[in-house]
Formats: sequence, structure tokens, C-alpha cells
Amino acid sequence: MTTRRRPTRWWAELLLLGLVYAAYSGGRLLARGDVALATDHGLAILDVEGPLGIDFERPLNRLFSETGWLGIPADFVYASLHYLVTPAVLLWIYHRRPAHYRSARTWLVASTLLGLVGFSLMPTCPPRLLDAAHGFTDTMAQYSAYGWWGAEASAPRGLGALTNQYAAMPSLHVGWALWCGILLWTHGRHPLVKALGIAYPAITTLVVMGTANHYFLDAAAGAAVMGLGFLLARTPLTRGFGTGAAGFRRKSTIVSGGWDTSARELLPAQRPSAEHTADDDTAAAAR
Repeated sequence: MTTRRRPTRWWAELLLLGLVYAAYSGGRLLARGDVALATDHGLAILDVEGPLGIDFERPLNRLFSETGWLGIPADFVYASLHYLVTPAVLLWIYHRRPAHYRSARTWLVASTLLGLVGFSLMPTCPPRLLDAAHGFTDTMAQYSAYGWWGAEASAPRGLGALTNQYAAMPSLHVGWALWCGILLWTHGRHPLVKALGIAYPAITTLVVMGTANHYFLDAAAGAAVMGLGFLLARTPLTRGFGTGAAGFRRKSTIVSGGWDTSARELLPAQRPSAEHTADDDTAAAAR
């Protein structure tokens, strides 16, 4: 019998995730696209949302810009939580649910890289950077005196040139929050953890629209990217990317004390009785 092991060494995981995030950040920066094209894409999204009545970002942005006690906390949420909550949930899964860590990590990585493809193919101007005639207020700029960010969304003051502000489609703020929420709901045992699993993606979705950083369709696209990433993480190719025995489907039989049974070992209730074994031996001898 063998004890249950951690998915892999922590420093190897840290290095892998660091490389993926560096590739994501660098690729996102390189995929800036043409500003005029990005603006056209943003206006096209509004043209689609308007007739359908799903331009929820308009009333939310109006509410956040007119109500400081909502807008200021929303800016802090937008500028910080995705940097904190996502790695915290990944670390929680690593330590508390190690059997599910590799599949969760592969899902996150696959979805993030798909988001980068979206930034590259469809550079999109966020609502806050559209002409003021379209009725949006940049709450990050409006309340910048309360935080570390400047006029470049969540980037610290003076570092706006290191970000791509025309990467609104899809919203990985929403995508990553949905990933966190599903894991908290699925693997959390305390009701409070499960409640956070529902609240965090819901609040994030409201925040990205209320701060005029994303359209509703950006948020929907972020959720879709996570869905595609989940399916991609289940393919044989990506299961080889470290999911191993801790994939989505495979389960091992556990006995008390956290021990795994070997391939041929049966639990006591599954073992044939001595009487049945003797009968089988007698029948075999008669043959």
C-alpha cells in the first residue's frame, strides 16, 4: 500500500505557474492591436447589447460613479482581488484537496491561454475608454486618489505603459472568479466556503461592469472561455500536462487512514468468503 502523495513539488509548480503567467502577461502586452480597431469592436458590442437589452454595464456604471461608497470598494476589488484570490484558491486546493490539484491547475492554465488568444484576435476597447458621449465614467480614474492605481485601470501609477488596456474581450477577471467559485463550491465543506463560491464570481461580474472595465458580453465570454478550458483540460493531450492519476474522472479506493488500495487489493466486504473459496476449489478439482 502507498500513501497519498502531493501532486508534485511545490517549487516546480511555482516555477510552472510563474512561466505561464509571464507568457500570459507578455503575450497580452504584445497583443495590443490597433486602437481604432479596438474602439470599433467595443462599439460593435454595444450595438449588439443595446437592442437585446443586455447592456447592464450602463446602469451599473452610473450607479457606481454616482455612489462613492459603492464605487470606491468596487475599484479596490477590481484592482486587487484577482491577484490574491486566484493563487489563494490554487494553494488551498494544493494543500487541502491534492487529488484535484493538477486537474484544477491545468484547467486554469488552459483557460488563461485561450483568453490570450481572444485578446489577440479581438482587441477591444473597454467602456471606460470610449468617448464620453457614450455615457461611461472611468471610476478607476474618478476614485484614483483612494488607491494605488492611476488612469490605467488596475496598473499602479506610472506603470500604465506596461499594460494592455485594450484587452477587454474576454474578461478573465470573471473567468478566474468563476474558476475560484466552482472549486470553492465543489470542494468546500463548510457552508461559508460554499457561499463564497457563489458570491465571489457574482460580485466580480458586477464590479467589472460597474467600473466600466468590461461589457456584459465580455463577462459572458470570460465564462465561456472557462468552459472551453475545462473541456480542453479533459482531453488526453492536456491530461498529460500533469493531471496524471489526479484527473477529473479517475478515483481511487480509499481505506481508513488515507491509504490507497493497490490495483488488485479488495476491501474486506469485496473479498470472497472462505466457504465460497473452498466450493470453487472443489468444483475446479471435479472438472
